[in-house]
Amino acid sequence: MKIPKTHREFYELDMNEGWETPHGYPAGIKQKIISGVLDEKNKTGSRSRLIKFEPGAFTTVPFKHDYWEEIFVFEGDLRVGNDLQGKGGERFGPMTYAVRPPGSFHGPCASDKGCMVFEIHYYDEEDKPK
Repeated sequence: MKIPKTHREFYELDMNEGWETPHGYPAGIKQKIISGVLDEKNKTGSRSRLIKFEPGAFTTVPFKHDYWEEIFVFEGDLRVGNDLQGKGGERFGPMTYAVRPPGSFHGPCASDKGCMVFEIHYYDEEDKPK
């Protein structure tokens, strides 16, 4: 069953409310779901979200998931490939973009000055086993 997104014309996002720490992420990294639902158990749907890293926040292990991911850094700095102490990695600034197919290892991620990232996650029917 595909879970559709709701049609909404332009509306202002409340940037002060609705933030939560995603499951498995450390404090200092918050998400705000802005559209859709990603059902990882049934491997359906899609979601659009904002991710906010506070200055100095970082993850410590690489990510791998079974859905597509598109990421657009529009504010601040994001480093990818840091060590367990949040040091090192390749730095990306505003107006940088990545697209990752299912099964791609990426991360961990860190931010020195903080950042805001727009992400789209989705399952593609063509990627499902026949």
